Amino acid sequence: MHHTTDQTVARATVAPNLVDYEAARTAFDWADARALLAGLPDGAGCNIAWEALDRHVAEGRGGQVALRLLGRAGGRREVTYAELAEQSGRFAAGLEQLQVAAGEVVVVVCGRQLDLFVAVLGALKRRCVVCPVFSAFGPEPIATRLQLSSAAVLVTTPDLYRRKVAERRGDLPALRHVIVTGDAATAPDGTLALDPLLAGAPAGYRIAPTSADDPALLHFTSGTTGTPKGAVHVHGAVVAHHVTARLVLDLHDGDVVWCTADPGWVTGTSYGIIGPLTCGVTLVVDEAEIDPARWYAILADEAVDVWYTAPTAIRMLMRAGTDVPGLDRPRPHLRLACSVGEPLAPDAVEWGERHLGLPFHDTWWQTETGGIMVANFRSMPIRPGSMGRPLPGIEVALVACDDEGDLVRTPAGEVVLLDGAAQGMLALRTPWPSMFRSYLGAPDRYAACFAPAAGATWYLSGDVVRRDRDGYLWFVARADDVIKTSGHLIGPFEVERVLVEHEAVAEAGVYAVPDPVAGALVHAVVVLTTDTVERLAGGDPGEVLRSVMAHARRHLGASVAPRQILVADDLPKTRSGKILRRVLRARELGLPVGDLSTLETGAVQTGAVQTGAVQSGAVQSGAVETGARP
Repeated sequence: MHHTTDQTVARATVAPNLVDYEAARTAFDWADARALLAGLPDGAGCNIAWEALDRHVAEGRGGQVALRLLGRAGGRREVTYAELAEQSGRFAAGLEQLQVAAGEVVVVVCGRQLDLFVAVLGALKRRCVVCPVFSAFGPEPIATRLQLSSAAVLVTTPDLYRRKVAERRGDLPALRHVIVTGDAATAPDGTLALDPLLAGAPAGYRIAPTSADDPALLHFTSGTTGTPKGAVHVHGAVVAHHVTARLVLDLHDGDVVWCTADPGWVTGTSYGIIGPLTCGVTLVVDEAEIDPARWYAILADEAVDVWYTAPTAIRMLMRAGTDVPGLDRPRPHLRLACSVGEPLAPDAVEWGERHLGLPFHDTWWQTETGGIMVANFRSMPIRPGSMGRPLPGIEVALVACDDEGDLVRTPAGEVVLLDGAAQGMLALRTPWPSMFRSYLGAPDRYAACFAPAAGATWYLSGDVVRRDRDGYLWFVARADDVIKTSGHLIGPFEVERVLVEHEAVAEAGVYAVPDPVAGALVHAVVVLTTDTVERLAGGDPGEVLRSVMAHARRHLGASVAPRQILVADDLPKTRSGKILRRVLRARELGLPVGDLSTLETGAVQTGAVQTGAVQSGAVQSGAVETGARP
């Protein structure tokens, strides 16, 4: 399918914000970027919600549409900047009436709906720390994040509260208030209804003085060992959100922007809320889950100018084929499509060019960076498969690693930076405005993310990349075992912990296997308890594994629970007891297992014995396969 010249002409009439990349890098200064934002009145500091909402109202743009909300069943509602500023101000006033103080944590577990924006922006006005959490998570991950954050307030829906929080309320002593969407008639016992809270709160909330260094956002991201890490970001991060929205997403006045990211993911906060709103554009917010025909209709009917999505979604569109209604509709407004979350394969870039009339521009960043750091800019030639080049104001380096993947250090303890075309761990020179300021309650984990070199301190991303002769960066691999499945980031430890809570499981090892749609699927190997093995007496463990699978889906949610569980006599571990997940993954995929010098005696053979398998769904000679795709 080919697109008309008229579409190309329509897109070309809007010049990129970043025209000359090299000149922009030379001239860029973060002080100039800060000056683009007004700051609170009377020099009272920097507050994200002010820059996203009230600044526009104060400058006479309150009538501009901020949100275009698309209901799951087809309803459509528009909310202006003035309306959203008022409602979020009422929420801030409501928190004040509840004696929720600045610095306390407000966890938000909601889908893509108006109440999410009201709560997030209102809590930021109150100078609370906002922690968005995936509503798709099961009870255990939600409870873990409420506990780790010592959340004072939870904002969620009545249904989510009943199904995922109510039974664990007693384990959350810091949680003083649960605010549920809707009116009092639908609010479960022990909760407050949002609608009367807003109605009873005064309008005209005045944001108190806010330092750019005051904590604003808490995003949990998972590691390979231990509990999830809570990355803390500050109000000053809004400077980077705004700059990247202008330079990478290329936002212009009057644009309609659609970021498909779930609000529980950092992208859904940085670019599904903050960045675009600081630019005064209109955000499309679709309540429904991905549906190719619906998505093609949204792109056309809502006249979307800029679209920010993820490789998982792009692969689903590709998988749906070319006969989906709406794929061939003209989209003359769409001038930029960007991707984030995992490496974007060259065929996806080319698919966009062929079927949408423009390629996907991949971007790279992390929860810890807070905003886009590397990108394929609109004005630059795309090299399909590349992450792109660093943002103006961001200096990157590649750090040398040895054959075991460990950082190479000098006798003085500095890491070694590589010149020219090379491969190494991607590092970013500190500081920049959206850089995370701590891991909540884990100073040692935070300190381990940084290293000195060449007279500066560098953030170590944990991602191994290749740099070509022209400075384009290419993702090679993650340096740890974190699993990203269908846009959800989950640590093996979180899944393993839930698996071993089942009475039949003694040990568990979790790892990722590639999937053409989800990017990766969670697989697990379990060691059954002695009692379970004796009870089975050599029989089929399928029934036991079905129970384990159901337990995992109930506690973790279907999106992150294992899609396959295998049984082994033992797990491959180091002598210190750390599970070698790479060995589990290599054995399943038939890949080389690599260096086994640290493997404990006996684990090579016993870890390889698999006596049964479950792949949740339909039984196939000892295996149960999942019916639903991610």
